[in-house]
Amino acid sequence: MPKTDADKSTRDISPQPIVEEMRKSYLEYAMSVIISRALPDVRDGLKPVHRRILYSMWKTGLKPTAKFRKSATVVGEVLGKYHPHGDSAVYDTMVRMAQDFSLRYPLVWGQGNFGSM
Repeated sequence: MPKTDADKSTRDISPQPIVEEMRKSYLEYAMSVIISRALPDVRDGLKPVHRRILYSMWKTGLKPTAKFRKSATVVGEVLGKYHPHGDSAVYDTMVRMAQDFSLRYPLVWGQGNFGSM
């Protein structure tokens, strides 16, 4: 009788100590998060969330010559299309991008108490 795919897959399974496997898997995941999300990119100094906000603003026509719009518009656009994690992370990042004391060159212009962009 020929071997099936199920027989082959059970041969490739090897027992692993759970503690060691969890330690290795967690470390690999943590490093991937740090490298891909938490550290700014060397090419432009932006994190992925910064890039998503700027791209979303560009796609919706929020350029330096455009009228100010509510920041909720930008946050909703980013959450809906690019960053499905939580509105506070996107809003906090956007506020930081407008502060002249947070970045050498502010990337967005806030208006008023930053309720509008």
